[in-house]
Amino acid sequence: QVRLVESGGGLVQAGGSLRLSCAASGRTLSTYSMGWFRQAPGKEREFVAAISWSGGSANYADSVKGRFTISRDNTKNTVYLQMNSLKPEDTAVYYCAARRYEYDYWGQGTQVTVSS
Repeated sequence: QVRLVESGGGLVQAGGSLRLSCAASGRTLSTYSMGWFRQAPGKEREFVAAISWSGGSANYADSVKGRFTISRDNTKNTVYLQMNSLKPEDTAVYYCAARRYEYDYWGQGTQVTVSS
């Protein structure tokens, strides 16, 4: 079992930045690909970013490309999401997830609110 705990969310003005963290316990994350997802009120959960187990490759949703950066530190069993130039439409609960073949493990989420 992998337990994931997100942190770093909060209230920020448009144009500001936040850095989310996802800390894992139970197993090392070094053999898992990791992803960030988000869910806004009344909307379905959507993909934000993902990173390979080694950190050597990453991909992003078009809506965040150039503004968000996913990274990981396997020595700390932690994955990060640096969010810059935040927009009100980025407001959502952000979740991290771990994947071997599918996203099997999910955190409880952290709220990000961007005011205009």
